[in-house]
Amino acid sequence: MYPSQLIEGDRQLMANVYLGLGSNIGDKKQYITDAIEALSDNPHIDLIQVAELIETEPYGHVEQDDFLNTCVHIETDYTPYEMLDKAMEIEQSLDRERYIKWGPRTIDIDILLYEDLQIEQDNLTIPHEELHLRSFVLEPLNSIAKDVVHPVFNQTIHELYLDLKRKEMKE
Repeated sequence: MYPSQLIEGDRQLMANVYLGLGSNIGDKKQYITDAIEALSDNPHIDLIQVAELIETEPYGHVEQDDFLNTCVHIETDYTPYEMLDKAMEIEQSLDRERYIKWGPRTIDIDILLYEDLQIEQDNLTIPHEELHLRSFVLEPLNSIAKDVVHPVFNQTIHELYLDLKRKEMKE
């Protein structure tokens, strides 16, 4: 697949995309279930695989409840920017509000990987810039994409996951 075709929106191509989902307000499991159903119901998205939910402590320096997190593998003919718009639409439909960076949220949907594309814009960074630093992302992602190669680090998700686990053990 050619990145320019993916960005320009060649509707004949389906891109492999990995998303991270998290929630820590209200019925967390239901918010994640609703987000996955919204993705699955979209005719431009094929839901391929869903990782098991994991419970994790909040990331950042904001006092808040623990999160439920998961990752999903989808195929889509949306461009990266269209996929971002759809993710934000789903977040808004589930009452997502953006007040505090790393703050509490009903649902968070992040584009982690989109094929092997590398995009760095004000509103979109792919691969997700902190993917390799977050066990709450790498643990579920590893369960569904362990052999996928990170396009910046040229390491598999499994290798990144093991590296992070080693670093965490040293701390």
